[in-house]
Amino acid sequence: MNAEMNAELNAELHKLSSADGTTIAYRRTGEGPAVVLVAGAFSTMSDPVMTGLAQALAPYLTVISYDRRGRGHSGDTQPYAVRREIEDLRAVIAAAAGGRAAVFGGSSGGALALESAAAGVEMSRLAVFEPPYVTDRSRPPLPSRAELTGLVEAGRRGEAVERFMTGGAELPAEAVAAMREHPFWAELEGVAHTLAYEAAVVGAGPVPVERLAGVHVPTLVLAGTDSSPRMRNAAEAVTAALPESTLTLMDGQAHGQVDPAAFAAALVPFLTA
Repeated sequence: MNAEMNAELNAELHKLSSADGTTIAYRRTGEGPAVVLVAGAFSTMSDPVMTGLAQALAPYLTVISYDRRGRGHSGDTQPYAVRREIEDLRAVIAAAAGGRAAVFGGSSGGALALESAAAGVEMSRLAVFEPPYVTDRSRPPLPSRAELTGLVEAGRRGEAVERFMTGGAELPAEAVAAMREHPFWAELEGVAHTLAYEAAVVGAGPVPVERLAGVHVPTLVLAGTDSSPRMRNAAEAVTAALPESTLTLMDGQAHGQVDPAAFAAALVPFLTA
């Protein structure tokens, strides 16, 4: 681990109480206009992708990373509701950025950022990478919140992770089977309960066109040239639904395989404009 990334991990840990009393943990690093990073499935603010992105953005922006509820240093309050995660993001922006900031969300974190903007959370700018919606109606349905919750409650956390990865993230079954043999699989199972949260945020799959039509925030939609057609099609549909949006294709990037430096190169000009 290099010194810069280690500094991200050692940045002071702050905690706040969200609207329902849940403790939400966050860190700040860098200088400049504020941007809040919203992680996707399985991620915490301490994982390599999130720390790498914070490191790449910090020379230009004040980067605020936080652990979404149910993972990392943050608490969890039942029953879960998407509106509570929206309240969490609003609380982070209020506590760490004075009530208004740019927001970047990746994958299902991008979907949460979009839902938050639609719900009126104050954002100066918004950027999202491949919100994992589905535009092909002939495709099998995404794993549902009820299905994933049922597996976890039955003690079948590994099956919940596998179902999410194959049915939601489009990973081949043999690749997931191989992942089960690695030590990090236990970490994935540790946050398996939050996969139902991702399913609730994304919904059944279709782009929420009516809600997005009310988002009047300058938005940059990013998609990787090496991502699946589903992800690129979803990015195009999100761009079409948003009144003030631009789509940028990132050469060589793919869902789940991202280069923080490449993302910083795309994000910084937009977020500092």
